Amino acid sequence: MKAVVQRVTEASVSINGKEHTSIGRGLLVFIGIHKLDTKKDIEWMVRKISHLRVFEDDNQQKNCDLKSIQGELLIVSQFTLIASTKKGNRPSFNDAANPQKGKAFYEDVFQAISTTLGFPVKTGVFATDMQVSLVNDGPVTIALDTRNRE
Repeated sequence: MKAVVQRVTEASVSINGKEHTSIGRGLLVFIGIHKLDTKKDIEWMVRKISHLRVFEDDNQQKNCDLKSIQGELLIVSQFTLIASTKKGNRPSFNDAANPQKGKAFYEDVFQAISTTLGFPVKTGVFATDMQVSLVNDGPVTIALDTRNRE
C-alpha cells in the first residue's frame, strides 16, 4: 500500500464538472492498494496517517497531528501509485489490487481512520474519473509505503 499525504489549506474532488466534496485545512491523501496488501498494511497505514505530525505548534515546530489542529481529511483512491516503471516508459499496473480488493481495502482504510480520529473522513469515488484540486501548504508532501516502512 502506498500513500501520498499532502498538507493542504484546501482540497476538493470534482466529478463531471461538479464538486463532489471538499475540505479546508488538513490532509489530502492519495492511496493505492497493492495486490499483496493485508490487514496489517491497513493497520500500519491508518496509524501513520492518523498520527502524522506535519502541522506547526506555537513554536513553529511540526509537532501537531490532524486531530490536534481539528483539521479535515480527504482520501482519494489512486491505483496509479502502484505503477512499476522498471521496463520502458509505459507504467505497468500489474501489482495493483483488483477492483474488488482495492475498493474493500480503500473503504477499510478511510473507515478505520475515521474511527481513530473520531470524525468523518471525506472521500473521492472509487474507480471514477475525478479532478482533484488542492492548495499544498508548505509545501508538505510525505510518501508512505507499507513495503518500505521507514
